[in-house]
Amino acid sequence: MITLLLALMYLAFISLGLPDSMLGSAWPTMFVELDVPVSYAGIVSAIIALGTVVSSLASDRVTRKLGASKTTAISVTMTALALFGFAISTSFWHICLFAIPYGLGAGSVDAALNNYVSLHFASRHMSWLHCMWGIGSAIGPAIMGAVLTNGASWKDGYFIVSGIQIIISMILFISLPIWKKPIQSNFAEHEVKNDKPLTLKQVITLKGARAVMITFFCYCSLEATTILWASSYLNLFKGVDAETSALWGSLYVLGITIGRAISGFVTMKLNDIQMTRLGEGIMIVGFALLLLPLPNIFALIGLIIFGVGSAPIYPCIIHSTPERFGADKSQALIGIQMASAYTGTCLMPTVFGLIANHISIAYFPLYIAILTVVMIVMFEVFNKKTKAS
Repeated sequence: MITLLLALMYLAFISLGLPDSMLGSAWPTMFVELDVPVSYAGIVSAIIALGTVVSSLASDRVTRKLGASKTTAISVTMTALALFGFAISTSFWHICLFAIPYGLGAGSVDAALNNYVSLHFASRHMSWLHCMWGIGSAIGPAIMGAVLTNGASWKDGYFIVSGIQIIISMILFISLPIWKKPIQSNFAEHEVKNDKPLTLKQVITLKGARAVMITFFCYCSLEATTILWASSYLNLFKGVDAETSALWGSLYVLGITIGRAISGFVTMKLNDIQMTRLGEGIMIVGFALLLLPLPNIFALIGLIIFGVGSAPIYPCIIHSTPERFGADKSQALIGIQMASAYTGTCLMPTVFGLIANHISIAYFPLYIAILTVVMIVMFEVFNKKTKAS
């Protein structure tokens, strides 16, 4: 029964990743058909990000009322309907309208499942859960690319993925009774001491909360910035041709996905704090290869290593949340961690875009370095303020 439940959660995280990269792959044809400037993709992304922040902050209240199972099923359904809305949209404001339930659904399922796995399963399952997101985020653009290559419309790509999401949501609703089976918690205090949701002020004032919020903000900032700008840096500064730099840039995400698959096994020997520090060390090695004036092949290797190092940080810090703050507070903390992460994802790649446009894209490694250093420092502050490793 536990194996089946894990499979359902993995499936839910694949569904979470499916649409995440589709907008980027479809936008070159979407903005022409919708007759809007190419820059309007940022508006859609911002609406989605705002929705995920709002639903993440509300996750403690929502999950206490509905439970992780219903929250997950309803959230996946919301995302499926939003994607169907994209598929039937005929104007830009339609896309903006359907981006609202898309963002709200994505944030809710992310926070609910992260907390559930943190409370009930070993760290390896958290790494593999996020590996499933990587698989989903690779499948979505692949579907859109295949549709466009065969001469169909971007709407057909969204129809296909919305159909997959609807099937997944049906599976989740049918399987709701499975979630009711008792599962042993990793925490005795999970017999909740506080049955009322925490306010934002109460969460922020917890010892170590602000430090972990900054840690998540920096991690997702550097991840999103690398995904968006690495290819342009390789092309415009390193002199790698456009086709090759696009391929190399995508290998960062591949490194994260493979790294999380491997991390699941390594967590059997190392705890969450050790895994995070190991990941940070590997990131520094990858970053050094990217920064040093070496042949371009080392930049490729550096991006992959940087991705592998990034892999354990997000899932392992999340998994440590009940231990660090208490199981009765973990849903609220994970919700605010997700909100901080999404804020960084939305804001910081845009900030670097301004730097690249008005100063130079050559500052990409320095920008990433600053975010990485702040992340490492704030993680150690968080670690010191909660519980010693």
